[in-house]
Order: sequence, then C-alpha cells, then structure tokens
Amino acid sequence: MIKIGIIGLSRRSGIITNFLPRNKAEIAAVADLESEKLDAFTQCKFKTTDYRELLKRDELDAVFIMTRDYEHEKICIDALQAGKTVYLEKPMAITIEGCDRILKTAVQTKTGLFPGHNMRYMPVILKMKELIDSGIIGNIQAVWCRHFVSYGSCYFRHWCSERKNSGGLLLQKGAHDIDVIHWLCGSYTARVTGMGKLSVYNKTKKRKTNEKPDRELAFKNKCWPPLEETGFSPIIDIEDHNMILMTLANGIQCSYMQCFYTPDSERNYTFIGTAGRLENIGDTGNCEIHVWTSRGSRQKPDKIYRLKKQTGGHGGADPAIISDFIDFAADNTVSKISPIAARNAVAVGVLGHLSARNGSVPRNIIQPEKNILKYFAFPRK
Repeated sequence: MIKIGIIGLSRRSGIITNFLPRNKAEIAAVADLESEKLDAFTQCKFKTTDYRELLKRDELDAVFIMTRDYEHEKICIDALQAGKTVYLEKPMAITIEGCDRILKTAVQTKTGLFPGHNMRYMPVILKMKELIDSGIIGNIQAVWCRHFVSYGSCYFRHWCSERKNSGGLLLQKGAHDIDVIHWLCGSYTARVTGMGKLSVYNKTKKRKTNEKPDRELAFKNKCWPPLEETGFSPIIDIEDHNMILMTLANGIQCSYMQCFYTPDSERNYTFIGTAGRLENIGDTGNCEIHVWTSRGSRQKPDKIYRLKKQTGGHGGADPAIISDFIDFAADNTVSKISPIAARNAVAVGVLGHLSARNGSVPRNIIQPEKNILKYFAFPRK
C-alpha cells in the first residue's frame, strides 16, 4: 500500500481524493497554508500548514504537489531531496532555469518525478496519436491547435493574472497543448515566435485588493459578455489571447492559438500530412475525429471515428493519470510522461511570451545538458 501526501488542497487536488485507487494507495498527510481547508479535510489525521513537516514523515512514499505554479520549483526540489516520489502538476515551473534545477535534482537524488500532464490520457488525444502513428495521413508537415476558453475569466480573477506568479497563460494553460503537439509530432520545438495582447480584461471592473476572488463565476453561463463581468484582479499584466508559431526539430511547423474571452470552449487540433488530414471535433465526451485521405468536401471526411463519453474528469484522463502515478511510485519505473517533455513545454511558453513581449523576435530553445537527457531517456540506460 502506497502512502501519499498532498501538498496544496487546491481545486485541482480533487482529482486525488476522487480517483485515488484505494486498493493501492492511501492518503496519509496533507499540507496547505489555509487552515480552513485543512479543517475541512477528513481523509487523514496528519495535517499541517508547513509542507516541510509533511516531507519529514518517513512513512510517506510519494507526494502530489498541487500548489500555485510559482511554488512548484521550491517544493518539488525539497520533496525530491526528501526522497519522495513526486507527482508535479503542470507547468513544471514558471522559468526554464527552474525546470532545469528540478531535473538536476531528480538526477542527483535518483528520485521519481512524474509530470501531471493529464491530457496524454484523454481518449481523443490517444486516438489521434494512434491514427498518426498508423501512417494514415502520411508524414506530418503542418499542425495547428486553436483553444477556445469560455471560462477564461477565471485566470484574471486571482494570482494567475500577474506575470510574476504564472509567467503567462502559454505556461499555465498552454503547457498542455504544447506538450500534446510535441508528443504527437515526435519532436520538440527548436524555434518559437510569439504574438499576444491584453485586449479585453484590462477594460473590466476590478475588485479591491482585500476582496476574495470568486473563480467559480467564470464557469457560469450568466458570466457573459466579458466586458460586463466584474470581480477581476486589481493587477492584470498577462495577455488574454496568445499566438505562437513553432518550428520543431524534425522540421514540422506548428501554430498554437488560445483565447480566454470566447463564448464557447474547445480544443481543436489539425494535423496535415503527405497523405491526408485529421481533425478532432470536440475534445471530451461524445467527440469525433475526422480523417480525409482523398480529395473532397470538408463536410464529407473519408473516415469518422466516434468516441463515447467516459466517466472521470477530462474525459476519463484524471482517474487514468492518478492510477498510473501510483503504479509508477510502486515500481520506481521510468515515467510514461517524460520530465524532459514537461520542461520543453514550459520552455516554449516562456520563450513564446518573451518573443511576443519583445517585437515577436524568434527565440531558439536550448535543450538540457546531455547527462540530464541521458538520465531521462527511454528506456533508461
């Protein structure tokens, strides 16, 4: 039985309490800065406001780090040095240097590191990867992803709204899609160019500094249109739409766009190869993948793959990734989600924002040191 600790009783930490395989693992300790959250948590006896006290507990085999993005680096390094197998919610950190310090610590301590990129477990992503790997559309040459976020105002109501806390939404939100593009294309970005702008939420009514933010407003249909919404952070200096162009190391060219004030929500991927094109219609629930392998109308794809709705958050991805992490902690194997991939998703986000904020000048992405790459290679040597 794996004994785990949870650091950060955030909204996202609910995936642990909801989907932890109780026949394999149990929650033995939790840490959070807010005593009210600790008081409300009833699934274990040990509770603390100091995560370092949690890490001192010898009985813990693994920890979930579910804190704010800017806290990931410090807490993860401390957990690795304490010998705890780590589930680290994305993004890995908010700087490339921070990611590299985490990777270096994992190598030095030889402690398990599992990035929380749950989209790799989403049925629609897995099916698209299966189809691409089958060669049905030939060799991929061009990719784009459009991410519409109807609930996007939630990121402008709390700590995410400041660059110093999140880096920007190419990290906080975009790390998922960038990682998926890398994974399905089989290569990492070598060069990125960015554009972005704060165009809507800088015109909205802000709340007072001492007022508690209400993120849940953003998930209600009545929260519309954007310019009539209220209750935003006193300080907003991140962009509310972003666009990046990526050239991958294998030559594939990609575009990623995200917008946080749209009326609808969906991730829409298109992969175009030398023998066809595929595109997802919907990303969770009863979604479809359309494939064109001959000339014809957009309204008449050659093949349609229909995916049925699955239980569990993010189309069944959340219970799958939690179960996989527990197996990882028990076996001490190489993570199915490469920490290098998580680092490179952050690198694209960081440099994409840097490009956008400095005249859209292209930025080259440097890979980690060779010994780091070798350590996290598949399979490990």
